[in-house]
Amino acid sequence: MSVEHLNALLLVAALVLLVAVAAVRLSSRSGLPSLLIYLGIGVAIGQDGIGVRFDDARLTQVLGYAALVVILAEGGLGTKWRQVRPALPAAAALATFGVAVSVGVTAAAAHFLAGLDWRQALIIGAVVSSTDAAAVFSVLRRVPLPARLTGVLEAESGFNDAPVVILVVAFCSHGPVHSWYLLLGDIALELAIGAAIGIAVGMLGAAALRQVALPASGLYPIAVMALAVLAYAGGSFAHGSGFLAVYLAALVLGNAALPHRPATQGFAEGVAWLAQIGMFVLLGLLVNPAELAGDIVPALVIGVLLTLVARPLSVFAVMTPFRTPWRDRVLLSWAGLRGAVPIVLATIPMVYAVPDSRRIFNIVFVLVIVFTLLQGPTLPWLTRRLGLAETGGPADLGIESAPLERLRGHLLSVSVPQASRMHGVEVAELRLPAGAAVTLVVREGRSFVPDRRTMLQRGDELLVVTTDPVRDRTERRLRAVGRGGKLAGWLGTPDDDGPASSGGQGSGSTPMRWARRGASGGSLGGRRGERGGGRPPGERRGR
Repeated sequence: MSVEHLNALLLVAALVLLVAVAAVRLSSRSGLPSLLIYLGIGVAIGQDGIGVRFDDARLTQVLGYAALVVILAEGGLGTKWRQVRPALPAAAALATFGVAVSVGVTAAAAHFLAGLDWRQALIIGAVVSSTDAAAVFSVLRRVPLPARLTGVLEAESGFNDAPVVILVVAFCSHGPVHSWYLLLGDIALELAIGAAIGIAVGMLGAAALRQVALPASGLYPIAVMALAVLAYAGGSFAHGSGFLAVYLAALVLGNAALPHRPATQGFAEGVAWLAQIGMFVLLGLLVNPAELAGDIVPALVIGVLLTLVARPLSVFAVMTPFRTPWRDRVLLSWAGLRGAVPIVLATIPMVYAVPDSRRIFNIVFVLVIVFTLLQGPTLPWLTRRLGLAETGGPADLGIESAPLERLRGHLLSVSVPQASRMHGVEVAELRLPAGAAVTLVVREGRSFVPDRRTMLQRGDELLVVTTDPVRDRTERRLRAVGRGGKLAGWLGTPDDDGPASSGGQGSGSTPMRWARRGASGGSLGGRRGERGGGRPPGERRGR
Protein backbone atom coordinates (compact mmCIF):
# COMPACT_ATOMS: atom_id res chain seq x y z
CA MET A 1 0.00 0.00 0.00
CA SER A 2 1.37 3.36 -1.01
CA VAL A 3 0.98 6.62 0.87
CA GLU A 4 -1.63 7.75 -1.69
CA HIS A 5 -3.67 4.60 -1.03
CA LEU A 6 -3.36 5.20 2.71
CA ASN A 7 -4.59 8.78 2.31
CA ALA A 8 -7.59 7.63 0.28
CA LEU A 9 -8.38 4.92 2.84
CA LEU A 10 -8.18 7.39 5.72
CA LEU A 11 -10.41 9.82 3.86
CA VAL A 12 -13.10 7.20 3.24
CA ALA A 13 -12.84 5.85 6.80
CA ALA A 14 -13.18 9.34 8.31
CA LEU A 15 -16.23 10.12 6.16
CA VAL A 16 -17.85 6.80 7.06
CA LEU A 17 -17.24 7.42 10.77
CA LEU A 18 -18.73 10.92 10.58
CA VAL A 19 -21.81 9.63 8.76
CA ALA A 20 -22.12 6.81 11.29
CA VAL A 21 -21.86 9.22 14.24
CA ALA A 22 -24.53 11.43 12.70
CA ALA A 23 -26.67 8.32 12.18
CA VAL A 24 -26.68 7.70 15.93
CA ARG A 25 -28.75 10.85 16.32
CA LEU A 26 -31.21 9.63 13.73
CA SER A 27 -31.33 6.25 15.42
CA SER A 28 -32.09 7.72 18.84
CA ARG A 29 -34.92 9.85 17.43
CA SER A 30 -36.54 7.14 15.32
CA GLY A 31 -36.04 4.21 17.70
CA LEU A 32 -34.33 2.15 15.00
CA PRO A 33 -31.24 0.23 16.11
CA SER A 34 -28.14 1.96 14.79
CA LEU A 35 -26.77 -1.33 13.46
CA LEU A 36 -29.26 -1.19 10.57
CA ILE A 37 -27.95 2.20 9.51
CA TYR A 38 -24.35 0.96 9.66
CA LEU A 39 -25.24 -2.11 7.61
CA GLY A 40 -26.94 0.19 5.11
CA ILE A 41 -23.76 2.26 4.84
CA GLY A 42 -21.79 -0.90 4.07
CA VAL A 43 -24.30 -2.01 1.43
CA ALA A 44 -24.24 1.47 -0.14
CA ILE A 45 -20.45 1.35 -0.39
CA GLY A 46 -20.44 -2.23 -1.71
CA GLN A 47 -20.48 -3.62 -5.21
CA ASP A 48 -24.18 -2.90 -5.77
CA GLY A 49 -23.71 0.67 -4.53
CA ILE A 50 -20.57 2.74 -5.06
CA GLY A 51 -18.83 -0.34 -6.38
CA VAL A 52 -16.34 -1.39 -3.70
CA ARG A 53 -15.89 -5.15 -4.04
CA PHE A 54 -15.24 -7.13 -0.87
CA ASP A 55 -15.76 -10.87 -0.42
CA ASP A 56 -13.18 -11.95 2.17
CA ALA A 57 -15.27 -13.97 4.65
CA ARG A 58 -12.23 -15.05 6.69
CA LEU A 59 -11.09 -11.45 7.26
CA THR A 60 -14.65 -10.49 8.16
CA GLN A 61 -14.81 -13.30 10.71
CA VAL A 62 -11.48 -12.32 12.29
CA LEU A 63 -12.36 -8.63 12.51
CA GLY A 64 -15.86 -9.52 13.72
CA TYR A 65 -14.39 -11.58 16.55
CA ALA A 66 -12.12 -8.67 17.51
CA ALA A 67 -15.06 -6.26 17.49
CA LEU A 68 -17.14 -8.65 19.57
CA VAL A 69 -14.37 -8.81 22.17
CA VAL A 70 -14.46 -5.01 22.51
CA ILE A 71 -18.28 -4.94 22.64
CA LEU A 72 -18.42 -7.60 25.34
CA ALA A 73 -15.73 -5.78 27.31
CA GLU A 74 -17.71 -2.53 27.20
CA GLY A 75 -20.87 -4.37 28.18
CA GLY A 76 -19.17 -5.99 31.16
CA LEU A 77 -17.66 -2.70 32.32
CA GLY A 78 -21.06 -1.03 32.22
CA THR A 79 -23.01 -3.84 33.92
CA LYS A 80 -23.83 -3.25 37.58
CA TRP A 81 -23.11 -6.24 39.76
CA ARG A 82 -26.01 -5.51 42.11
CA GLN A 83 -28.42 -5.91 39.17
CA VAL A 84 -26.75 -8.98 37.67
CA ARG A 85 -26.10 -10.95 40.85
CA PRO A 86 -29.74 -11.93 41.55
CA ALA A 87 -30.22 -12.75 37.86
CA LEU A 88 -27.17 -14.99 37.40
CA PRO A 89 -28.96 -18.37 37.74
CA ALA A 90 -31.74 -17.40 35.34
CA ALA A 91 -29.33 -15.80 32.85
CA ALA A 92 -27.02 -18.84 32.92
CA ALA A 93 -29.99 -21.14 32.34
CA LEU A 94 -31.18 -19.04 29.39
CA ALA A 95 -27.67 -18.95 27.92
CA THR A 96 -27.33 -22.75 28.04
CA PHE A 97 -30.58 -24.70 28.29
CA GLY A 98 -32.54 -21.89 26.65
CA VAL A 99 -30.12 -21.82 23.72
CA ALA A 100 -30.44 -25.61 23.34
CA VAL A 101 -34.25 -25.39 23.14
CA SER A 102 -34.06 -22.50 20.67
CA VAL A 103 -31.54 -24.31 18.47
CA GLY A 104 -33.68 -27.45 18.33
CA VAL A 105 -36.95 -25.69 17.49
CA THR A 106 -35.37 -23.34 14.94
CA ALA A 107 -33.45 -26.16 13.24
CA ALA A 108 -36.62 -28.23 12.95
CA ALA A 109 -38.41 -25.26 11.37
CA ALA A 110 -35.55 -24.69 8.93
CA HIS A 111 -35.52 -28.36 7.94
CA PHE A 112 -39.23 -29.12 7.62
CA LEU A 113 -40.59 -25.71 6.55
CA ALA A 114 -37.69 -24.11 4.66
CA GLY A 115 -36.40 -27.30 3.07
CA LEU A 116 -32.80 -27.11 4.33
CA ASP A 117 -30.86 -30.26 5.09
CA TRP A 118 -30.14 -31.05 8.72
CA ARG A 119 -26.58 -29.72 8.74
CA GLN A 120 -27.60 -26.35 7.33
CA ALA A 121 -30.66 -26.25 9.57
CA LEU A 122 -28.61 -26.90 12.71
CA ILE A 123 -26.07 -24.24 11.73
CA ILE A 124 -28.80 -21.65 11.19
CA GLY A 125 -30.50 -22.67 14.43
CA ALA A 126 -27.27 -22.20 16.37
CA VAL A 127 -26.32 -18.95 14.61
CA VAL A 128 -29.59 -17.13 15.28
CA SER A 129 -30.16 -18.45 18.82
CA SER A 130 -27.71 -15.99 20.37
CA THR A 131 -28.98 -12.59 21.49
CA ASP A 132 -26.70 -9.77 20.40
CA ALA A 133 -24.83 -7.99 23.19
CA ALA A 134 -24.49 -4.70 21.30
CA ALA A 135 -28.20 -4.59 20.39
CA VAL A 136 -29.33 -5.50 23.91
CA PHE A 137 -27.01 -3.02 25.65
CA SER A 138 -28.02 -0.15 23.32
CA VAL A 139 -31.76 -0.83 23.72
CA LEU A 140 -31.54 -1.17 27.51
CA ARG A 141 -30.03 2.31 27.69
CA ARG A 142 -33.27 3.67 26.20
CA VAL A 143 -35.91 1.39 27.73
CA PRO A 144 -36.46 1.87 31.50
CA LEU A 145 -36.89 -1.76 32.55
CA PRO A 146 -36.94 -3.03 36.15
CA ALA A 147 -33.54 -4.02 37.47
CA ARG A 148 -34.49 -7.72 37.65
CA LEU A 149 -35.15 -7.83 33.88
CA THR A 150 -32.20 -5.64 32.95
CA GLY A 151 -29.88 -7.96 34.87
CA VAL A 152 -31.23 -11.08 33.13
CA LEU A 153 -30.98 -9.58 29.63
CA GLU A 154 -27.50 -8.12 30.15
CA ALA A 155 -26.08 -11.29 31.67
CA GLU A 156 -27.74 -13.55 29.09
CA SER A 157 -26.39 -11.53 26.16
CA GLY A 158 -22.94 -11.59 27.72
CA PHE A 159 -23.02 -15.34 28.41
CA ASN A 160 -24.75 -16.92 25.42
CA ASP A 161 -22.19 -16.01 22.75
CA ALA A 162 -19.78 -18.58 24.19
CA PRO A 163 -21.89 -21.78 23.86
CA VAL A 164 -23.31 -20.65 20.51
CA VAL A 165 -19.84 -20.17 18.99
CA ILE A 166 -18.88 -23.67 20.16
CA LEU A 167 -22.03 -25.13 18.59
CA VAL A 168 -21.57 -23.35 15.27
CA VAL A 169 -17.93 -24.45 14.96
CA ALA A 170 -18.88 -28.04 15.87
CA PHE A 171 -21.69 -28.20 13.29
CA CYS A 172 -19.48 -26.65 10.60
CA SER A 173 -16.60 -28.99 11.33
CA HIS A 174 -18.41 -32.29 11.74
CA GLY A 175 -21.99 -31.80 10.62
CA PRO A 176 -24.78 -33.15 12.85
CA VAL A 177 -23.19 -34.37 16.07
CA HIS A 178 -24.23 -37.92 17.00
CA SER A 179 -22.33 -38.06 20.31
CA TRP A 180 -24.29 -35.20 21.81
CA TYR A 181 -23.09 -35.96 25.34
CA LEU A 182 -19.46 -35.42 24.21
CA LEU A 183 -20.44 -32.07 22.73
CA LEU A 184 -22.15 -31.04 25.97
CA GLY A 185 -19.05 -32.07 27.89
CA ASP A 186 -16.83 -29.97 25.62
CA ILE A 187 -19.12 -26.97 26.03
CA ALA A 188 -19.16 -27.31 29.82
CA LEU A 189 -15.36 -27.64 29.95
CA GLU A 190 -14.74 -24.63 27.71
CA LEU A 191 -17.18 -22.49 29.68
CA ALA A 192 -15.57 -23.51 32.99
CA ILE A 193 -12.06 -22.70 31.72
CA GLY A 194 -13.18 -19.37 30.29
CA ALA A 195 -15.02 -18.41 33.48
CA ALA A 196 -12.04 -19.27 35.69
CA ILE A 197 -9.57 -17.30 33.55
CA GLY A 198 -11.89 -14.31 33.18
CA ILE A 199 -12.55 -14.01 36.92
CA ALA A 200 -8.86 -14.50 37.74
CA VAL A 201 -7.68 -11.84 35.27
CA GLY A 202 -10.35 -9.42 36.47
CA MET A 203 -9.54 -9.81 40.16
CA LEU A 204 -5.76 -9.70 39.73
CA GLY A 205 -5.98 -6.74 37.36
CA ALA A 206 -8.27 -4.80 39.70
CA ALA A 207 -5.95 -5.42 42.65
CA ALA A 208 -2.94 -4.24 40.64
CA LEU A 209 -4.59 -1.10 39.27
CA ARG A 210 -5.76 -0.04 42.71
CA GLN A 211 -2.22 -0.22 44.10
CA VAL A 212 -0.33 1.48 41.28
CA ALA A 213 -0.46 5.21 40.58
CA LEU A 214 0.14 5.59 36.84
CA PRO A 215 1.72 8.87 35.66
CA ALA A 216 -1.26 9.80 33.44
CA SER A 217 -4.97 9.23 33.97
CA GLY A 218 -5.37 8.22 30.30
CA LEU A 219 -3.31 5.10 30.94
CA TYR A 220 -5.97 3.54 33.20
CA PRO A 221 -8.58 2.99 30.44
CA ILE A 222 -5.90 1.50 28.21
CA ALA A 223 -4.79 -0.86 30.98
CA VAL A 224 -8.38 -1.97 31.67
CA MET A 225 -9.11 -2.71 28.01
CA ALA A 226 -5.76 -4.52 27.72
CA LEU A 227 -6.72 -6.72 30.67
CA ALA A 228 -10.05 -7.56 29.03
CA VAL A 229 -8.32 -8.53 25.78
CA LEU A 230 -5.77 -10.52 27.80
CA ALA A 231 -8.62 -12.50 29.36
CA TYR A 232 -10.02 -13.32 25.91
CA ALA A 233 -6.63 -14.39 24.54
CA GLY A 234 -5.78 -16.38 27.65
CA GLY A 235 -9.11 -18.16 27.62
CA SER A 236 -8.80 -19.02 23.93
CA PHE A 237 -5.22 -20.30 24.24
CA ALA A 238 -6.28 -22.47 27.19
CA HIS A 239 -8.97 -24.05 24.97
CA GLY A 240 -11.68 -22.27 26.92
CA SER A 241 -14.32 -19.75 25.96
CA GLY A 242 -12.56 -16.48 25.30
CA PHE A 243 -15.85 -14.61 24.93
CA LEU A 244 -17.03 -15.67 28.38
CA ALA A 245 -13.59 -14.82 29.80
CA VAL A 246 -13.58 -11.26 28.44
CA TYR A 247 -17.12 -10.55 29.65
CA LEU A 248 -16.47 -11.83 33.18
CA ALA A 249 -13.11 -10.04 33.42
CA ALA A 250 -14.75 -6.78 32.35
CA LEU A 251 -17.62 -7.38 34.78
CA VAL A 252 -15.17 -7.76 37.67
CA LEU A 253 -13.12 -4.73 36.60
CA GLY A 254 -16.19 -2.57 36.02
CA ASN A 255 -17.50 -3.21 39.53
CA ALA A 256 -14.17 -2.79 41.29
CA ALA A 257 -13.24 0.54 42.87
CA LEU A 258 -10.75 1.43 40.15
CA PRO A 259 -9.13 4.82 39.71
CA HIS A 260 -10.70 7.04 37.03
CA ARG A 261 -13.60 4.64 36.55
CA PRO A 262 -15.90 7.08 34.67
CA ALA A 263 -13.09 7.88 32.26
CA THR A 264 -12.48 4.17 31.73
CA GLN A 265 -16.13 3.50 30.95
CA GLY A 266 -16.26 6.48 28.59
CA PHE A 267 -13.18 5.25 26.75
CA ALA A 268 -14.58 1.72 26.51
CA GLU A 269 -17.89 3.03 25.19
CA GLY A 270 -16.12 5.03 22.48
CA VAL A 271 -14.01 2.06 21.42
CA ALA A 272 -17.11 -0.15 21.39
CA TRP A 273 -18.91 2.32 19.11
CA LEU A 274 -15.92 2.25 16.77
CA ALA A 275 -15.94 -1.56 16.80
CA GLN A 276 -19.67 -1.69 16.06
CA ILE A 277 -19.40 0.77 13.18
CA GLY A 278 -16.48 -1.06 11.61
CA MET A 279 -18.04 -4.50 12.05
CA PHE A 280 -21.46 -3.54 10.66
CA VAL A 281 -20.03 -1.65 7.68
CA LEU A 282 -17.79 -4.62 6.89
CA LEU A 283 -20.74 -7.02 7.07
CA GLY A 284 -22.71 -4.71 4.79
CA LEU A 285 -19.85 -4.81 2.30
CA LEU A 286 -19.83 -8.61 2.38
CA VAL A 287 -23.49 -9.00 1.45
CA ASN A 288 -24.67 -8.91 -2.17
CA PRO A 289 -28.25 -7.51 -2.28
CA ALA A 290 -28.88 -9.05 -5.70
CA GLU A 291 -28.59 -12.54 -4.15
CA LEU A 292 -31.07 -11.93 -1.32
CA ALA A 293 -34.35 -12.16 -3.25
CA GLY A 294 -34.48 -15.95 -3.33
CA ASP A 295 -33.79 -16.26 0.40
CA ILE A 296 -36.37 -13.79 1.73
CA VAL A 297 -39.18 -16.35 2.18
CA PRO A 298 -37.04 -18.94 4.05
CA ALA A 299 -35.65 -16.16 6.24
CA LEU A 300 -39.15 -14.92 7.12
CA VAL A 301 -40.39 -18.44 7.87
CA ILE A 302 -37.44 -19.23 10.12
CA GLY A 303 -37.62 -15.80 11.76
CA VAL A 304 -41.32 -16.10 12.58
CA LEU A 305 -40.78 -19.53 14.17
CA LEU A 306 -37.73 -18.24 16.05
CA THR A 307 -39.44 -15.11 17.36
CA LEU A 308 -42.93 -16.44 18.09
CA VAL A 309 -42.21 -20.07 19.00
CA ALA A 310 -38.58 -20.96 19.71
CA ARG A 311 -37.62 -17.95 21.86
CA PRO A 312 -40.87 -17.87 23.90
CA LEU A 313 -40.74 -21.64 24.39
CA SER A 314 -37.17 -21.50 25.65
CA VAL A 315 -37.91 -18.56 27.96
CA PHE A 316 -41.09 -20.06 29.44
CA ALA A 317 -39.48 -23.48 29.87
CA VAL A 318 -36.33 -22.15 31.53
CA MET A 319 -37.90 -19.40 33.66
CA THR A 320 -40.75 -21.50 35.09
CA PRO A 321 -38.63 -22.99 37.93
CA PHE A 322 -37.64 -19.43 38.94
CA ARG A 323 -41.33 -18.48 39.35
CA THR A 324 -40.93 -15.54 37.03
CA PRO A 325 -44.18 -13.58 36.47
CA TRP A 326 -45.80 -14.15 33.08
CA ARG A 327 -45.38 -10.50 32.10
CA ASP A 328 -41.63 -10.73 32.68
CA ARG A 329 -41.47 -13.87 30.55
CA VAL A 330 -43.38 -12.20 27.72
CA LEU A 331 -40.99 -9.27 27.71
CA LEU A 332 -37.92 -11.51 27.90
CA SER A 333 -39.26 -13.45 24.93
CA TRP A 334 -39.67 -10.33 22.80
CA ALA A 335 -36.40 -8.74 23.99
CA GLY A 336 -34.22 -11.50 22.52
CA LEU A 337 -32.71 -9.10 19.99
CA ARG A 338 -30.47 -10.25 17.18
CA GLY A 339 -27.77 -8.10 15.64
CA ALA A 340 -24.30 -8.33 14.22
CA VAL A 341 -23.32 -11.42 16.24
CA PRO A 342 -25.47 -13.85 14.19
CA ILE A 343 -24.20 -12.29 10.96
CA VAL A 344 -20.59 -12.66 12.12
CA LEU A 345 -21.25 -16.27 13.11
CA ALA A 346 -22.79 -16.85 9.68
CA THR A 347 -19.34 -16.28 8.17
CA ILE A 348 -18.01 -19.39 9.94
CA PRO A 349 -19.71 -21.83 7.48
CA MET A 350 -18.17 -19.81 4.63
CA VAL A 351 -14.71 -20.18 6.15
CA TYR A 352 -15.26 -23.94 6.63
CA ALA A 353 -16.58 -24.25 3.05
CA VAL A 354 -19.88 -25.76 4.15
CA PRO A 355 -22.15 -26.48 1.14
CA ASP A 356 -24.57 -23.62 0.43
CA SER A 357 -22.79 -21.48 3.04
CA ARG A 358 -23.57 -18.35 1.03
CA ARG A 359 -27.27 -19.13 1.29
CA ILE A 360 -26.93 -19.58 5.06
CA PHE A 361 -25.31 -16.13 5.27
CA ASN A 362 -28.06 -14.52 3.17
CA ILE A 363 -30.87 -16.11 5.20
CA VAL A 364 -29.32 -14.96 8.46
CA PHE A 365 -28.75 -11.45 7.07
CA VAL A 366 -32.37 -11.03 5.96
CA LEU A 367 -33.70 -12.52 9.21
CA VAL A 368 -31.63 -10.14 11.35
CA ILE A 369 -32.63 -7.06 9.35
CA VAL A 370 -36.38 -7.79 9.27
CA PHE A 371 -36.84 -8.86 12.87
CA THR A 372 -34.55 -6.17 14.30
CA LEU A 373 -36.78 -3.64 12.53
CA LEU A 374 -39.78 -5.34 14.13
CA GLN A 375 -38.55 -5.97 17.66
CA GLY A 376 -36.36 -2.96 18.42
CA PRO A 377 -38.87 -0.11 17.91
CA THR A 378 -41.78 -2.06 19.47
CA LEU A 379 -39.98 -3.04 22.67
CA PRO A 380 -40.68 0.27 24.50
CA TRP A 381 -44.38 0.00 23.52
CA LEU A 382 -44.61 -3.57 24.80
CA THR A 383 -42.88 -2.55 28.03
CA ARG A 384 -45.54 0.08 28.65
CA ARG A 385 -48.41 -2.25 27.69
CA LEU A 386 -47.19 -4.86 30.18
CA GLY A 387 -46.86 -2.24 32.89
CA LEU A 388 -43.15 -2.89 33.30
CA ALA A 389 -41.84 0.59 32.47
CA GLU A 390 -39.66 1.74 35.35
CA THR A 391 -40.13 5.26 36.66
CA GLY A 392 -36.97 7.24 37.12
CA GLY A 393 -35.49 7.11 40.61
CA PRO A 394 -32.71 9.18 42.14
CA ALA A 395 -29.67 9.37 39.90
CA ASP A 396 -26.51 7.71 41.11
CA LEU A 397 -23.45 9.80 41.85
CA GLY A 398 -20.54 9.99 39.45
CA ILE A 399 -17.45 9.24 41.54
CA GLU A 400 -13.96 9.24 40.06
CA SER A 401 -10.94 8.13 42.05
CA ALA A 402 -7.26 9.06 41.70
CA PRO A 403 -4.77 7.22 43.94
CA LEU A 404 -2.11 9.06 45.96
CA GLU A 405 0.46 6.30 46.04
CA ARG A 406 3.07 7.82 48.32
CA LEU A 407 0.51 9.30 50.72
CA ARG A 408 -1.53 6.07 50.86
CA GLY A 409 -4.70 7.99 50.16
CA HIS A 410 -7.26 8.71 47.45
CA LEU A 411 -8.90 11.74 45.91
CA LEU A 412 -12.56 11.16 45.11
CA SER A 413 -14.15 13.51 42.59
CA VAL A 414 -17.91 13.40 43.23
CA SER A 415 -20.51 14.91 40.88
CA VAL A 416 -24.01 15.55 42.29
CA PRO A 417 -26.52 15.00 39.43
CA GLN A 418 -29.86 16.78 39.13
CA ALA A 419 -31.91 13.83 40.42
CA SER A 420 -29.66 13.07 43.39
CA ARG A 421 -31.03 13.16 46.93
CA MET A 422 -27.75 14.59 48.14
CA HIS A 423 -29.27 17.98 47.29
CA GLY A 424 -30.03 19.80 50.53
CA VAL A 425 -27.71 17.63 52.66
CA GLU A 426 -25.16 19.41 54.82
CA VAL A 427 -21.55 18.27 54.76
CA ALA A 428 -21.76 17.11 58.38
CA GLU A 429 -24.86 15.08 57.56
CA LEU A 430 -22.87 12.94 55.12
CA ARG A 431 -21.48 11.12 58.18
CA LEU A 432 -18.35 10.02 56.36
CA PRO A 433 -16.14 7.51 58.17
CA ALA A 434 -13.14 8.71 60.17
CA GLY A 435 -10.29 9.31 57.75
CA ALA A 436 -12.41 10.97 55.05
CA ALA A 437 -13.29 14.63 54.55
CA VAL A 438 -14.85 16.93 51.95
CA THR A 439 -12.05 19.38 51.21
CA LEU A 440 -13.39 21.39 48.24
CA VAL A 441 -16.72 22.22 46.59
CA VAL A 442 -17.05 23.60 43.07
CA ARG A 443 -20.38 25.37 42.44
CA GLU A 444 -21.29 27.31 39.31
CA GLY A 445 -17.65 27.69 38.36
CA ARG A 446 -16.52 28.86 41.80
CA SER A 447 -14.57 26.74 44.27
CA PHE A 448 -14.55 27.08 48.05
CA VAL A 449 -13.59 25.11 51.13
CA PRO A 450 -16.77 23.93 52.87
CA ASP A 451 -17.46 23.81 56.57
CA ARG A 452 -19.72 21.42 58.47
CA ARG A 453 -22.85 23.49 57.77
CA THR A 454 -22.33 23.93 54.03
CA MET A 455 -25.40 22.64 52.21
CA LEU A 456 -24.75 20.64 49.03
CA GLN A 457 -26.72 21.40 45.87
CA ARG A 458 -27.48 19.84 42.51
CA GLY A 459 -24.60 20.28 40.09
CA ASP A 460 -21.96 20.55 42.83
CA GLU A 461 -18.63 18.84 42.37
CA LEU A 462 -16.93 17.67 45.54
CA LEU A 463 -13.33 16.77 46.21
CA VAL A 464 -13.19 14.14 48.96
CA VAL A 465 -9.86 13.07 50.47
CA THR A 466 -9.84 9.63 52.07
CA THR A 467 -7.24 7.33 53.51
CA ASP A 468 -6.68 3.96 51.92
CA PRO A 469 -8.41 1.79 54.59
CA VAL A 470 -11.75 3.67 54.40
CA ARG A 471 -11.82 4.40 50.67
CA ASP A 472 -14.49 1.77 49.88
CA ARG A 473 -16.63 2.67 52.90
CA THR A 474 -16.51 6.33 51.90
CA GLU A 475 -17.69 5.64 48.37
CA ARG A 476 -20.48 3.35 49.59
CA ARG A 477 -21.63 6.02 52.04
CA LEU A 478 -21.65 8.74 49.39
CA ARG A 479 -23.68 6.59 47.01
CA ALA A 480 -26.12 5.70 49.79
CA VAL A 481 -26.70 9.38 50.60
CA GLY A 482 -27.13 10.10 46.91
CA ARG A 483 -29.90 7.48 46.75
CA GLY A 484 -31.54 7.98 50.15
CA GLY A 485 -30.71 11.46 51.38
CA LYS A 486 -29.45 12.50 54.79
CA LEU A 487 -31.14 9.60 56.59
CA ALA A 488 -29.64 6.92 54.37
CA GLY A 489 -29.09 3.78 56.41
CA TRP A 490 -31.83 4.70 58.88
CA LEU A 491 -34.98 4.49 56.74
CA GLY A 492 -34.24 1.32 54.81
CA THR A 493 -31.93 2.83 52.19
CA PRO A 494 -29.12 0.38 51.35
CA ASP A 495 -25.98 1.47 53.18
CA ASP A 496 -23.35 -1.21 53.70
CA ASP A 497 -21.78 0.72 56.52
CA GLY A 498 -25.06 1.24 58.34
CA PRO A 499 -25.54 3.88 61.00
CA ALA A 500 -22.35 2.88 62.71
CA SER A 501 -20.31 4.44 59.98
CA SER A 502 -20.62 7.93 61.37
CA GLY A 503 -17.42 9.70 61.97
CA GLY A 504 -15.01 11.70 59.95
CA GLN A 505 -16.55 15.11 59.94
CA GLY A 506 -18.20 14.80 63.27
CA SER A 507 -16.44 11.79 64.69
CA GLY A 508 -17.11 12.89 68.21
CA SER A 509 -20.88 12.54 67.90
CA THR A 510 -23.00 9.44 68.22
CA PRO A 511 -25.04 8.22 65.26
CA MET A 512 -28.38 9.12 66.92
CA ARG A 513 -27.16 12.63 67.69
CA TRP A 514 -26.23 13.02 64.04
CA ALA A 515 -29.71 11.91 62.97
CA ARG A 516 -31.38 14.47 65.25
CA ARG A 517 -29.02 17.21 64.16
CA GLY A 518 -29.62 16.32 60.52
CA ALA A 519 -33.37 16.68 60.93
CA SER A 520 -33.21 20.10 62.57
CA GLY A 521 -30.23 21.35 60.62
CA GLY A 522 -31.90 20.47 57.35
CA SER A 523 -34.76 22.91 57.89
CA LEU A 524 -32.45 25.69 59.09
CA GLY A 525 -30.17 25.05 56.13
CA GLY A 526 -33.14 25.21 53.79
CA ARG A 527 -34.14 28.68 55.04
CA ARG A 528 -30.56 29.86 54.89
CA GLY A 529 -30.32 28.54 51.32
CA GLU A 530 -33.44 30.50 50.36
CA ARG A 531 -32.04 33.79 51.68
CA GLY A 532 -28.42 33.35 50.71
CA GLY A 533 -28.79 31.27 47.53
CA GLY A 534 -26.37 28.65 48.80
CA ARG A 535 -23.31 30.94 48.82
CA PRO A 536 -20.03 29.68 50.24
CA PRO A 537 -19.63 30.23 54.00
CA GLY A 538 -16.78 32.66 53.59
CA GLU A 539 -18.81 34.79 51.22
CA ARG A 540 -21.71 35.03 53.67
CA ARG A 541 -19.39 36.10 56.46
CA GLY A 542 -17.89 38.74 54.20
CA ARG A 543 -21.30 40.28 53.69
